[in-house]
Amino acid sequence: MKNSFKKAASCKLFASSCEIFTNDTRSLVHGSKLVILILFICLVLLNSCGIYSFSGASTAAKSITVEQFFNNTDLAPASLAPNFTNKLKDYYQRNSSLKVVPDNGELLVNGVITEYRINPIAPVSSGGSQTIDAAALTRLTISVKLNYVDGLEPKNNFKDKTFSFYADFPNTEILTNVQEGLEKKIFDQILIDIFNATVANW
Repeated sequence: MKNSFKKAASCKLFASSCEIFTNDTRSLVHGSKLVILILFICLVLLNSCGIYSFSGASTAAKSITVEQFFNNTDLAPASLAPNFTNKLKDYYQRNSSLKVVPDNGELLVNGVITEYRINPIAPVSSGGSQTIDAAALTRLTISVKLNYVDGLEPKNNFKDKTFSFYADFPNTEILTNVQEGLEKKIFDQILIDIFNATVANW
């Protein structure tokens, strides 16, 4: 996977360099054969890197279907699963050329929110040997179990893969006061991880 990451990153860097250099050269020698030659070389080398879009997605697919996620936890708010589903759709649209379609997408993603856990962390010494230490922070952990189907490249499929992240807040805070911000922070990282594991193939 590290080699795939390095390869994708190198290809993306080279592609960007080709694009910038070609634009600069075009302004200097508009219509010259040099521009055509540079474009040809870039296309050949990019082809050797595989299909790679400048947006960060590495897939030949044109469409993706993101099915509604379900909440399989006791503590999570009822709106959590629909919010996550919409955020995931938006992330694919903003970071790739994929078209999000209601059904029959070349790619398919679905899953379940399996964990919404709150627990105290980072005990602080109270100074007395007979006194129970108090926690300075509380941690919110969210986990998502995901299924991915690639209709063009079945070897990329996976099932029940877990993506998890957490965020901490002071135990003096009430969860409802910071809940929205914590969920956003956690989801932001989970979305990146899911994107990389599916269409970026990292």
